[in-house]
This record gives sequence, structure tokens and C-alpha cells, in this order.
Amino acid sequence: MAITLKRQLAEDEKEQVLKVHGRVCFATGHPIPDGEPVHFDHIRAFSEGGPSELVNIAPMCELHNKAKGTLPLEDFRVKLRLQEFFSKGDSQTLKDLLVFFREQGDVKSFGEPVIISEQDGTVRVDTSHAGSSYMCYQCPTTGWKYFYATFPIEVLDSDDEEDAKAGLQPRYLIFDKVFELYRHFQNHPVLQPSIGRVHHGRILLFDGQHKIAGLLCTGRREFECKIYLSAEVRLLNETNIAAHDKYSQTRFYSSVMVLKLGNEFGADFERYKNLEDGVPKSEAGFMRFLERDNALLTKGDRNKRFRAYLYNSILDDEGNRLKRFVSAGNRSTDEKPLTIDMLSKSLFSCFLYAEPLEDNLLAEVYKRDKEIDNNVSLMNMLHDFALSEWNPGAGPNDGSQRKLVRLFRSKSIMAWSELLQSAICGKLELQDADDRARPFYRDLSAADVERIKRVVERLLGWKLWASPPDSDIDRVLSDNKRAVKEWLRNNGLTAGYLMGAAE
Repeated sequence: MAITLKRQLAEDEKEQVLKVHGRVCFATGHPIPDGEPVHFDHIRAFSEGGPSELVNIAPMCELHNKAKGTLPLEDFRVKLRLQEFFSKGDSQTLKDLLVFFREQGDVKSFGEPVIISEQDGTVRVDTSHAGSSYMCYQCPTTGWKYFYATFPIEVLDSDDEEDAKAGLQPRYLIFDKVFELYRHFQNHPVLQPSIGRVHHGRILLFDGQHKIAGLLCTGRREFECKIYLSAEVRLLNETNIAAHDKYSQTRFYSSVMVLKLGNEFGADFERYKNLEDGVPKSEAGFMRFLERDNALLTKGDRNKRFRAYLYNSILDDEGNRLKRFVSAGNRSTDEKPLTIDMLSKSLFSCFLYAEPLEDNLLAEVYKRDKEIDNNVSLMNMLHDFALSEWNPGAGPNDGSQRKLVRLFRSKSIMAWSELLQSAICGKLELQDADDRARPFYRDLSAADVERIKRVVERLLGWKLWASPPDSDIDRVLSDNKRAVKEWLRNNGLTAGYLMGAAE
């Protein structure tokens, strides 16, 4: 329900408001046609410090006045602008938001070069606008030098990928977090600075991008920062990843983290493969190399990076059509029903062998590239036969969307992936335990691919996916994976059925 004024405006007061703002909707700036009524509301709510004078009143169209609910006008306008920005995609960082603001005329420039010099415990920063000096500090653990400063947005940028090298920015912006911080910072202080580094004469931020995004929406154009002058990028990257993953209060496993870990690990992998030590190269050998080369990484960290390297190889494949439905964050959305965590516990768990292999990388027996290709092929089948029809705007009575929602719920996909693996192993006549543990680690003939395709079609065509609303399947799919799998089997979705047997 929209907020209404505590009293009705007199006609002359309405005219004064229209004289200031014009007959345009404050929410988006679009004209309000003469035949439509003009609504008036508070720009900033009284409860949040908004004045009670006409200067705090603005016109709105009827549609947006109803849509804004209890939000003050200014907050609603910011929300609409952020929704416009995020409609461009969910793989966006602070840099993308700055580009958006620059196109809107809210920011003149960003990422301008600076000249930085350090001498006698003082850091001098010169920009095209001004110059200032700051006290220089030194980390007692690493010896790295850093300083604190308040910088205008014109000289700040996001530490994103550049020149085919991954930057230190660990994740993408999230709409809810940006908007919540925007509202929070209207009345609360900023407790910690954003963190960045100096790189090629530019100040790049890798921690606190949501904070700066929220502050930008409040109109702030200067930001408190902690900036490293010189730091070992690899150690800084590992520390940053740990801060956003292992030690973060809000754990997450997003595709950007997979990308970060995969890219870092891939660079080490290439370095290992090029060693001329006369020893055959293997994935397991690389893990041993990494243990010797980087004592800071635990075995668990190394294994996590290795899995990320494999996941990224599949999700970053240009031919992977399913990847557009994988959320950049740790939560699925209406537009992107899949997450990395969901895939890691379902398709990847069943069809991607995630342990380092002893196979010689240069020998014919090494089939990791084939395994990656085969996983992409399976994901494309699921796309072409099912998710290509995904329609988040479909109503609750749309049978096709209801079926897809059931198929790709987290517990559902985890359960049927195991049944699918058993059926595909049967179709490929894999009997050995090692072969069944890595069914796609091999060359597949055109005939093999057709067999797999028929199994997938049987899975997607199972009749109970299309059950009426509020059927038993909807209750079951909220249970744990074991219960879901058992229910599927008891109702005819077995490995035998997927292989062609009668239900």
C-alpha cells in the first residue's frame, strides 16, 4: 500500500510542486499525460528525517505511486534505477555500475591515473585535480606498505580482469545487498574502509564494492580507502579469497569464486606442465608440486582449487548453452534456476571425476579434455530438451514451467543425477568400478552420444514431472535427497526405466 500525505495539498501548493519538477514522474522522469491524474508524495519520509515542507514533495504517475509501496520516493527511484542496471545481467561488478552511472550523467569519470611516490614514511598522491600526502604504514607480517586516504570516485576503479589476467575482485554485485546498504547508509556511518591496491598508476578496489555501490546511490562521491602500495599479488589474492570464503560471516560459493580459483590454479598448472625435470607430468604430480611450491595452501585448499579449475573448464566453455541458467551467486533466481553448489552436488558429482589423476598428461590415456567435452554435451542436452523452454514469467498454471521447476529443484536434480549416472553407465556397458566412477573420462562415439541422449529424453519425459499442481511430488521434492531418490524409484523413475524398460 502506498504512503499517502498526512494532509491534502491545496491546488496552489500542487502548482508550486509542478513548477519545480514539471509534470513528470519523479520515479523515472517520464512525462505524465494530461489525461492521467498526478499523485504527490514525500521524497524522503518524515521517519527518516525528511522535512515537512513542499521542497520534500514530488509528483508521481498513478502506476509508480502504487508500485512503490511503503518506500519513500527517493528510495523507490533508486530501486528502479538499480533494477534497470541489474537487468543487464547478474555478472556485474563495481566497474559496470560506474559505467552505468557515467552513461546516466551521475559520474563524470572514474579510474583516472594517479602518480604515487613514497618517501620517509609519507605517501604522496597526485591526481589531475589535486595532490595530498598521507602517513605510510607497514604490515608486520608481510612487510607490505599501505596508507589510508579519502579519494574521489574519479580516481577509483574495480580490480577486475584485465589483459586476460584475473583481477582481485572476488565476486559480483548483488541487487539486494546494494539496495539494503543504500538504505542503511542514509542514517548509519561507514565503519570500515574499502580496500585496494596501486597497479600501473591506478587505484583498484577489491574489497568493499557493495559498500561503495550503496554509497554511490546516496550521492556520495568520496570514499574512505585502505590502499596497498606494493604487495605480492598471489598472496594478496589468496588472502582475499579466504576473507570472502573461509572467514566470511556469510559463506558463498558463486561462479565468480570458481572463476577466480580456477584462473589462479590454471596459471600454476601451466607453470608445472612447462617444468623440464624429466618427470612425466600428471594432475596428481601437480598437486604434489603445489604442496612443495606453496606451503600456505592446505590439502583442502588445493583440492578446492582443483575442483574449481575443473568446474570452470566446463562452465567457461563457449559451447555450453546451459551456463546462461547458472546464477552468479549462491542463490538461484527466477531467471537462473541453477547454482554452482547445486551442480557440484549433482551433475558434476556424478559425471566429473574431481580427484587428481596419475595419468601422464601427454599420454593417450589422459582423457580430461574429453571428459570436459562430454559434460558440456550432457548439459547442452538438458538445455535443448528442457531448460531452453524456461519461462520465469509464466503463471502458476503453466504446465511446462511447472514441470521444469520440479526437474531443476536442488534436491530433485541431486537425486535424478545419480539415477541418470547409473543408467548411462549401463548404456555404455561400464562394469569396472573405476570406469563407473568416471563415466565421461573417455572417448564417446556418435552411437554412445545417441544412447545417452535417449536416456536423457526418458528422464525429462517421465510422466510425474507433469503432475497437476499440489501433487505428492511437490511435497516430496522439499525432503532430503535420499528421500527424494527413494520416492522417484518407488514411483517408476529407476535406472532401468531410463535405459528403456517399461515403467
